[in-house]
Amino acid sequence: MNEDALRSRFGANADRIAESSLARIEELQKRVADFVQPSGDERVLDVGTGAGALAFALAPHVREVVGVELVPELLERGRSFAGDRYPNVELREGDVTRLPFERGEFDLVCERAVLHHVARPELVLAEMTRVTRQGGRLLVIDQLAPIDPLVALELDRFERARDVTHTRLLSDGDLRAFFEMNNLVLLRSLIEKSERALDPYLALAGCEGESRERARSLAPGDPYTAELGWYFLRR
Repeated sequence: MNEDALRSRFGANADRIAESSLARIEELQKRVADFVQPSGDERVLDVGTGAGALAFALAPHVREVVGVELVPELLERGRSFAGDRYPNVELREGDVTRLPFERGEFDLVCERAVLHHVARPELVLAEMTRVTRQGGRLLVIDQLAPIDPLVALELDRFERARDVTHTRLLSDGDLRAFFEMNNLVLLRSLIEKSERALDPYLALAGCEGESRERARSLAPGDPYTAELGWYFLRR
């Protein structure tokens, strides 16, 4: 999936995506603060920030947050939402596989639900590691592939029918291998289940017409239960 297709797909659906993600900031703020336990002085980078939900959730607990996102329409929604409430958050347009920052610029680098939208997630993790200072931290939050490879293939088939920008889900083992490749030390992790009512989940991706019927036929259930992995790492 190329950059133009990602911009087109997410740009056309920016209102729904922003509304859904920004509605959960309060809940996300508590969960992230408990998991990361920030000191309050971190300079943070949120990779693939979307409309900025994770950046805004972290903002009250850190010194500064920079969010990088490929889709300008999502950035516009995030800036409009922020107004004057988050003076320590800056949202910038940029490519998550070629981050526009020097080595070691950030104390904490995060991503949430980004890796399954890129063709080479290992490049994103390598870039995240590069811009994290030595001894700094990384936070990875993403949907996980099932352990059974055949079940994983079926799930990816459904997700691609729902959203053409989906590439593939990574398993817990895939992610841990990528962490080791970047010499990252896993400090703590959590795997949780998330129930998703099918119709709102399809609508969130702008999946309509024949595509919606195909996605429904491939759905693993209604509600659809996804597994989310949370990983906190030290560089």
